[in-house]
Amino acid sequence: MEVPKDLLYTIEHEWLRIKDNKGVIGITQFAQDQLGDVVFVELPQKDSEMTKESTFGVVESVKTVSDLYAPVSGKVVAVNTDLETQPELVNSDPYGKGWIAEIEISDNKEIKNLLTPEQYLAQCEKEQ
Repeated sequence: MEVPKDLLYTIEHEWLRIKDNKGVIGITQFAQDQLGDVVFVELPQKDSEMTKESTFGVVESVKTVSDLYAPVSGKVVAVNTDLETQPELVNSDPYGKGWIAEIEISDNKEIKNLLTPEQYLAQCEKEQ
């Protein structure tokens, strides 16, 4: 299972790639493996506000529907509109072309509550 070292994680299986005061959000390889083939991704609205741990979208697969939870608070500055026509990118490239949203982080203190790659891997091992 791939767990990139340059990302931070949530126990709900979202990842966050931080650059300056922005963060790109997606779901992990573990999450997409559990979901199966993704058929639809509900994206957040650009310019909307996310609150840490609140629902900001949905991923629907052939098996189930799963809420997406914000890893940190912030304003949505970009969404991956490619997922509207190619939701399967979440399966084929979860840490690259399958990203979901980019936010401008409003409270950097929230970052310290996210899981390191090592902590996330340990969490996944507990769930298997």
